[in-house]
Amino acid sequence: MQDSHEVVVLRFGHRPGRDDRMTTHVGLTARALGADRVILPDNATQSAETVADITGRFGGPFAIEQRESQAAVVRNWEGSVVHLTMYGLPVQDVQNDVRADLKTDSLLIVVGGEKVPFELYERADWNVAVTNQPHSEVAGLAVFLDRLFDGRELEQSWPDADRHVIPKATGKKVVPADAADDSETVGTPSDSNTADSSR
Repeated sequence: MQDSHEVVVLRFGHRPGRDDRMTTHVGLTARALGADRVILPDNATQSAETVADITGRFGGPFAIEQRESQAAVVRNWEGSVVHLTMYGLPVQDVQNDVRADLKTDSLLIVVGGEKVPFELYERADWNVAVTNQPHSEVAGLAVFLDRLFDGRELEQSWPDADRHVIPKATGKKVVPADAADDSETVGTPSDSNTADSSR
């Protein structure tokens, strides 16, 4: 987030066809929950394009990069490294240390796809588990980011979005950004006819 040092999410490994949806969701989750940048493998172009498209429509700032060697990104990273793994220490036991470190240093969060090399476990400053049970790496990333930012990421704004979702108890509404700034326009019944182009 913009009030701290840079937080970057690295997707380590990608199998085209098999991992496309998951890798895309890693990028979208990183963006929505406070990371500043995501680095995807160079063979995850479809996922990178999708995340860039969503960022263009729903706002940033958020950067998307692709790198051939994820191992080189980790090896050359000058800040701290968190590796999300079910074999790590419980997130609730390390979250305060990671938060304190973020005040003085940038943070790389590694989300594995296929099997990651053991060197990653050794390089990481923290191997962190969101429970020591098998589940989605996207769920792990979401919980970790929420713990890292202590819920502040849920209140962030998206100043350069070209559309906004209007929260509703029932139904859905997406309006142009200029309409979202006009309370009278947002509150009128005619808004219910606004097309939801995010699907």
